[in-house]
Amino acid sequence: MNKKYIIKKNEEIQKIIKNSKKIVNKYFIIYLVNNNLKYNRYCVSVSKKIGKANIRNLYKRRIKDILMKNNFNSSNDYVIILRKPILDISYQEINNEIIKCLKGEN
Repeated sequence: MNKKYIIKKNEEIQKIIKNSKKIVNKYFIIYLVNNNLKYNRYCVSVSKKIGKANIRNLYKRRIKDILMKNNFNSSNDYVIILRKPILDISYQEINNEIIKCLKGEN
């Protein structure tokens, strides 16, 4: 994922969470807000409750891979927070859940 597509600054993340639309699922919480850019930006957050660093990074990579493969509505900022039940499903099920949430809500 290119660096221009990643949100890292805490102030930006807090601003998105405070002023955004919220999509809640069994597996993740997605906050989205419109930006004035011509592309989407993402932040994927994984709690330490999910597992050790290698497990958390695995799920971050999976989510980022899914987001880059699918073309969602452009010019949105997304903050995606993963929940613990995500450990029980496969990559394909994660893909289907994200697509269902993001395509259905845009």
